[in-house]
Amino acid sequence: MKISVITVCFNNATTLEQSLHSVSAQDWPHVEHIVIDGYSTDGSMTIIERYRHQLAHVISEPDNGIYDAMNKGLDLARGDIICFLNADDRYSHSQVLSQVALQMDNQQLDAVTGDVGFFRKQNPMRIIRRYSSKRFRPSLLSWGWMPPHPALFLSRSVVERVGHFKTYYKIAGDFEYIIRAFHGQNLRYQHRPEVLVLMQTGGVSTNGWRSKILLNREVMCACRENGLKTNMLKILSKYPRKLLEFLITQ
Repeated sequence: MKISVITVCFNNATTLEQSLHSVSAQDWPHVEHIVIDGYSTDGSMTIIERYRHQLAHVISEPDNGIYDAMNKGLDLARGDIICFLNADDRYSHSQVLSQVALQMDNQQLDAVTGDVGFFRKQNPMRIIRRYSSKRFRPSLLSWGWMPPHPALFLSRSVVERVGHFKTYYKIAGDFEYIIRAFHGQNLRYQHRPEVLVLMQTGGVSTNGWRSKILLNREVMCACRENGLKTNMLKILSKYPRKLLEFLITQ
């Protein structure tokens, strides 16, 4: 099974190489790595050029935001399994893609969800929070719960059905996309109980209270847009449980 890994970036020169390297180090031979750069000016393209021989497609041009860039990647992807790896993230070990591919193939799955481990820039070897997909169910989407997008692997048939990300979302476009993937679809999916992706803190969805306000407003909009009954109290109720993620890191 071919896996399409889509990485979008814009001025991520300080972290991009570790992301690209973590894909090139995978032991699964059938990987199509697509890099969509938003016309970076910080030397990111120099890093990308070093990996060009291992990349299936590279685009570097201005875009209309992260979800527009992701859509460009989707248009190029030809894999049986499609996933996203952010320029600030990396796979936790070299067998992530092979394990996911075999699991999806052997079990005839539409999706695999995994866990994400967060680390601080100052100490990349120490996981301070584990975002687990273990308790995820489609019924929890109206409560603002979703599997972490970088550790979500979808079959091509699901991606073709769902289509593009909606570019008018600024932060929660991946949440809205996951609603369309899972809500009312009876997807065959399994959780892989391990940290598949390591993510640096400070991303747009975790960076400050203003981002949290915008995120939750967009989450509520995404639910209502797709016919899920919710309210802000339901969405905010997830935060006390999220505090446990800082205590359970293994």
